[in-house]
Amino acid sequence: MTERKPYPSDLTDAQWALIEPVLTAWKAAHPSVSGHEGNYEMREIVNAIRYQGRTGVQWDYLPHDLPPKGATYYYFAKWRDDGTDKTIHDLLRWHLREQKKRLADPSLVVLDTQSVHVAAGVPAETTGRDVAKKVPGRKRGLAVDVLGLVIAVVVLTASAHENAAGIALLDRVTATTEGTVTKALVDQGFKNAVVAYGADL
Repeated sequence: MTERKPYPSDLTDAQWALIEPVLTAWKAAHPSVSGHEGNYEMREIVNAIRYQGRTGVQWDYLPHDLPPKGATYYYFAKWRDDGTDKTIHDLLRWHLREQKKRLADPSLVVLDTQSVHVAAGVPAETTGRDVAKKVPGRKRGLAVDVLGLVIAVVVLTASAHENAAGIALLDRVTATTEGTVTKALVDQGFKNAVVAYGADL
């Protein structure tokens, strides 16, 4: 097989070196029943996932020189469902924080939400309407550190109150950082219930 031309979304050698041990360990822990190693290298699978994530192309429309949907989506779904994607995300966040001379986990986070429109065909029971912002769809809550790196994410219906998002975020932050966070900054959308809940945590 001839070597393909690289896409801008492809992993660099340095990027692959950071995550390759995680995926090699995952592959070793999940051997094929038939003993078949698969037709595609793990790096190319990740390149295909990154291409789809960066361009938004449908899985069926991946370029012919990348692994096809069947192989790519198989790993994407496996890693999403078993938390491997989160393991890699956290590893990269710790790596970058340490490069910036910070501890692996933060002591301060910033919480915020954004109501966003959803695509056509999204089940109605998973959406709502943000009355204040007049946006139908979902509410995305983020907790980030001072570098802007994502610590926790929650997705609720747009009709959910900021308090629900804030409390859910604080729970995720606590679970993700194992108690290192001692302060959370929020805007006026979050009410006393979030402040009290955070103080208890």
